[in-house]
Amino acid sequence: MKTGYQHKESLRDQRSVYIDGGLVPDVTVHPAFRQSIDTVCSLYDLAAKPENHALMRCENERGVSINRIWQLPRSHADLVERRRGLEFWSEQHAGFFGRSPDHVASCIAGMYMGLDVFEAADRERARALADFYQHASETDLYLTYVIINPQGELPGAGTAPSHRRIAASIVDHGPEGIVIDGAKMLASGGVMANEVLVTCIQPLGPDEDALAFSAVVPMNAKGLRILSRKSYEEHAGSIFDSPMASRFDENDSVLLFENVTVPWDRVFVFKDRDLCMKQFFATPAHVYQNYQAMIRLKTKLTFLVGLARKITQINGTERFPQVREILGQLAADVGMLDAMVAGMEAKGSLYGEYFIPDHHSLYAAQALTQKLYPRFIEQLRNLAGGGVIMLPSCVEDMENPEMMEWISRTQASPIVDAKTRVKFFKLVWDCIGSEFASRHTQYEMFYAGASFVPRNHSFRTFGWDNALGQVDRMMAEY
Repeated sequence: MKTGYQHKESLRDQRSVYIDGGLVPDVTVHPAFRQSIDTVCSLYDLAAKPENHALMRCENERGVSINRIWQLPRSHADLVERRRGLEFWSEQHAGFFGRSPDHVASCIAGMYMGLDVFEAADRERARALADFYQHASETDLYLTYVIINPQGELPGAGTAPSHRRIAASIVDHGPEGIVIDGAKMLASGGVMANEVLVTCIQPLGPDEDALAFSAVVPMNAKGLRILSRKSYEEHAGSIFDSPMASRFDENDSVLLFENVTVPWDRVFVFKDRDLCMKQFFATPAHVYQNYQAMIRLKTKLTFLVGLARKITQINGTERFPQVREILGQLAADVGMLDAMVAGMEAKGSLYGEYFIPDHHSLYAAQALTQKLYPRFIEQLRNLAGGGVIMLPSCVEDMENPEMMEWISRTQASPIVDAKTRVKFFKLVWDCIGSEFASRHTQYEMFYAGASFVPRNHSFRTFGWDNALGQVDRMMAEY
């Protein structure tokens, strides 16, 4: 298990990150990324502390001590134990790191649990996956992934699927490996990750074999360009004024591959459209990675419902029946998701020797939470009202004695002083209304795909035979 210092040093690898019109010499000290990188490093430091070993450490199949994010559960108890470790990590960033290191680790672990699917298609590629899982888990790599083809259309694309022409594809292969060229989205956390899984989760047509690959690429690979979006951290100002954006901006990037060579021992799928889809849905990978996402989201909603309650306490509105009704509904929503995560575990089943969460419980939770999150934010806005707008411009305002006297008179609360009230509502705004917050609403609504995607997964995995059987039995009685 690596430390935060070791992870930070691993990012000083000459990766090609571009932002604000130029190349970043060192992401660990750049104002667009440094504090968020420190957040990731703090996660590794917490996991490595001796007092947290029982929570965050387990042994792999070779008896090597590894971070629990890579664990392969063999029982319901194992799954619950791992969840507690993931909750502990998520609480450090209140669930606002959507692509924290435990997400793609869950994906790779799920693929490894489904190694039989890879072996049935290509033993060499299966061996590459097995070797990589051992390497990644024992070195505690931070992985991100890019599994969606870019939006957009090239001039003259005609009737051809436009995004396919700019998507990363295999343009050559040989004894050394494959060569990929093109773009992929959306590398959340990519700036601060060690390597990236490059593949496609979207359906591919008969003439798109070149897009049907799965490979892991170091973030400093020759020919890989990391094109960062605007950094919310860089524009956040002080931690007091933007407590979330300044520390928890995982960032998102478009990755541009310019004839990047990937060695065969890092290639898990090669021009195989069937296996490209099966790697997610015929193995535990998709369920295992999104089970992590539900644990993270549950932590996030728990934090947000705490914000909601504190808004009403600071504003002195908690006693109003209509306010308690809103709080009760928000609490019920959190309770529902908490119960659904427990249900995924309780209804889990064995996949070979591994115990995995229940498929339909997971997809039902995804379908429900895509609509739940924006409603949740809307209710926090209702509770906060103008309180998140009538705030001083920045922390420096309170360092001016004359201005601080005015602030004290206009930021009244029955339970806290004016400075604490301002500090709290700055936090609320950064969670529900800032540019950073808006990105999170968009993320929670679409990280699992457009709304029809999890609904179709729910349709696909539901126990229709039982439901229809009950209908038929009822009809047979008369």
